[in-house]
Amino acid sequence: MLTIEKLNNYGANTIDGIKRCASNKDLYLRLVKTVPSNEGFKLLYDSIKNNDLNNAFTYAHGLKGILANLSLDPILKPIIDITELLRNKEKIDYTNYINLIEEERKKLENIINN
Repeated sequence: MLTIEKLNNYGANTIDGIKRCASNKDLYLRLVKTVPSNEGFKLLYDSIKNNDLNNAFTYAHGLKGILANLSLDPILKPIIDITELLRNKEKIDYTNYINLIEEERKKLENIINN
């Protein structure tokens, strides 16, 4: 069962996240549960794989907004980094960023499911 304590241990700033959800803890937890299955992750990865940096930026920026509003800091940090690189259309190997994002996404998914 997902709890505030588990999210705090993960590194989320639940106090800020809950405030952004009109101080509604249940709403906050419901929204957090939707994050790992957000299709934006797959669309981001696919866009980068296809060297479509414009769409990749759009998906990264969308994820950044969601993660920032929920204050899921461990996964937000690499999303911020990749968003800024994509904003500038940096032609680099994004593999390390994708791997870090995916690692944090899986950690969050594990917290939610256990």
